[in-house]
Amino acid sequence: MEVSRVITIHHFEFDQHFRTAGESHDFWELVYADREEILCGADGREIRLMPGEMLFHKPMEFHTLAANGKKAPTVLIVSFECKSPAMGFFAGRKLTPQKRDVRFLYALVDEAKRTFNIPFSDPESKKMELLPSPTLGGQQLIKNYLEILLIDLMRDLTETREGNDTFLQSGKYESKLVADIVRILEENVEGSLTVDELCRRIAYGRAWAFREFKKGTGEGIMAYYTRLKIDRAKQLLREGELSVRQIAELLCFDTPSYFSKTFKRLTGQTPSAYQKMKRKP
Repeated sequence: MEVSRVITIHHFEFDQHFRTAGESHDFWELVYADREEILCGADGREIRLMPGEMLFHKPMEFHTLAANGKKAPTVLIVSFECKSPAMGFFAGRKLTPQKRDVRFLYALVDEAKRTFNIPFSDPESKKMELLPSPTLGGQQLIKNYLEILLIDLMRDLTETREGNDTFLQSGKYESKLVADIVRILEENVEGSLTVDELCRRIAYGRAWAFREFKKGTGEGIMAYYTRLKIDRAKQLLREGELSVRQIAELLCFDTPSYFSKTFKRLTGQTPSAYQKMKRKP
């Protein structure tokens, strides 16, 4: 679990009528209800955070924040970049951290106050300015505290008396990103899926997704997607209910000719030749 960059740290003191218009960005955001209830929106869902509860917004998730109209809340918000696949564990997750975890969070905020000029009630602030004389090693400790907090939260939610094998089963969690990509590709084998749309759905950048998928499967994402489509085409050809043109349209190839060329490149046969061979008694 490696935090590559802490972007903003806010300790907001809002009035009871505060409300944001909403935003989305390509990094993670941690929201902690310090005092009083706050209302969080996440891609159209309303999530109530009671005092002591925490929520994670994944990259590119549209989110809002509001007071409940009755009580003036205090909120801690940390936004950060973390490309570790294990961060998927926190996507959309609401949790109640243990006291020791809250101490890490407060230690992080305390270091930030000694390192940066942090406004208490300016949600428009998107960049932290260093103090004229920041504390020694503050930026490094902030990242360290955040990484420790994330690991400790994961332990709390996965540890048992027998230990913790959540991340040891055949690289189960380290390969979660790859598994998520494969699942989405399989679900859209009879559709059209662009790389940009895929990256939005998994909340990772193109370069990272391509590198991790290649490392996990030995194959590029779109090459894998094409192979899934051809495997589906072979099944449809064996069933014999659709013509080559209909199969090409169903699998969203640009033209029947392009479908045939792709099919032959991957199988060594044209679709018609494959169908005839499989129909022989």
